[in-house]
Amino acid sequence: MSTIHPTAILSDQAVIADDVTIGAYAVIEGEVRIGGGTIIDHHATVKGKTTIGSSCRVYPYALVGTDPQDLKHQEGKSELIIGDHTVVREYATISRGTAHGGGCTSIGSHNFIMAYSHIAHDCQFGNHIILSNGATFGGHSEVGDHAIIGGLSAVHQFCRIGAYSFIGGASGVSQDIPPYVLANGNHTKLYGLNSEGLKRHNFSKETIRTINQAFRIIFRTTGLSLVKAIERVENEVENIPEVVHMINFIKQSKRGVCRRK
Repeated sequence: MSTIHPTAILSDQAVIADDVTIGAYAVIEGEVRIGGGTIIDHHATVKGKTTIGSSCRVYPYALVGTDPQDLKHQEGKSELIIGDHTVVREYATISRGTAHGGGCTSIGSHNFIMAYSHIAHDCQFGNHIILSNGATFGGHSEVGDHAIIGGLSAVHQFCRIGAYSFIGGASGVSQDIPPYVLANGNHTKLYGLNSEGLKRHNFSKETIRTINQAFRIIFRTTGLSLVKAIERVENEVENIPEVVHMINFIKQSKRGVCRRK
């Protein structure tokens, strides 16, 4: 049975599963769906067409499912979906999608969104992502699984952050950051592979060595265009899934890939 504080305000449209806790003065407004075992702390707000999975926690003063900060936004399809076991800390803000941008902001499972972070409209986040305090994402950004974003970093709209990458604190990201790398600075530069992170996620030494071989050809070989560098990797480096993923990520880039040293 759910525990709902008498001062909490719940919409008649809300669907609350069993074993949900809603704290004092929390506001649940609109077509909100909350999964079992989730905790909405005191003074938190969840609004709009928002779905929160099971065993999540929304801390005090967080604003989840807010209207998109987009001047073109009009009433229509506008949704936020959050998976299971995701934590949203104090004063973080997450906006719903826009009709012209696909209609949905999607946050996966097992994510840790620290205080004062902002995830804008139509962002697409994977799983096991960590946003440190004050990390800010413009609209339509994408983040791959197991990425870590340092505090006070800002990611330009439409940028993509690759899986298992690590972005240092106070960084300014204006181009796509490939998977598996370390990046830092304003604007960001690449500093090598996120080798320690890959080891912690049980990547084998051989896999890390092969990814690094591809990385050095693409990002550390002078005089090669990006197209030629990718061709060389495809011809010279073992065709393991991680290398294929890196190459495909780069080929699919629309904003360009950060190659700065």
